[in-house]
Amino acid sequence: MLLRCFCILVLPAALAGCVATAVAGAAVAVVKAPFQVAGAAVDGLTTSQEEADRNAGKKARKEREAAEKAQKKADKAARKAADQDRDPSD
Repeated sequence: MLLRCFCILVLPAALAGCVATAVAGAAVAVVKAPFQVAGAAVDGLTTSQEEADRNAGKKARKEREAAEKAQKKADKAARKAADQDRDPSD
């Protein structure tokens, strides 16, 4: 009998804390959501200094590789022209 009264009186009060915590957590999530979305949008639209440096380095490396490739192609064409000048049998 005493246990039954205890369960009826004390347990609902104890569980109310759990429910209140869950409701408060949901309310905080609802309040934070617009700020998180806005922060993600700003982060996606802006470039950090690290990203800018990385992109500039990548661009410079690609330009250097393209210049090297063009130089090799020009050297190969010059060697081929020089070989044809030396060998008139072609």
